[in-house]
Amino acid sequence: MSVFLDASALLSLHIDGPARRVVLDALESDTTWVASAHALGEAVAAASRLTDEPVLVRHLEDMVRHTWDFLHVVPLDQALLDDATALCQQQPVGFSTAVHLSAAARLPGPTHYITFDAAQIPVALSFGFDVVSG
Repeated sequence: MSVFLDASALLSLHIDGPARRVVLDALESDTTWVASAHALGEAVAAASRLTDEPVLVRHLEDMVRHTWDFLHVVPLDQALLDDATALCQQQPVGFSTAVHLSAAARLPGPTHYITFDAAQIPVALSFGFDVVSG
């Protein structure tokens, strides 16, 4: 089994609140942690919008980057981008979301898919993922 983190899960892991406990509990269920290659950029960009304090932003970015060192990363290649494009045409999701879902679909199942983006949940369920959310 794999645990797939989208950018919202990666960021939530480092912010005090109920979502953090959800992510920690899911990570304890397996030692294979995975994310799409673009999740790091998304999480770091989102971190800069959470506070106006530069020191806190850098600290949050550092924590996310540290966690990244422990993740298996699904690389972005043309086939993955094509799959994400097709998914956008079939489902009401944006391209970034489709990249996360298409990357997770490459994993051998079963997959715990962690997201706090409500738009991803029904599509993730249609892939057969065990969705973990708050």
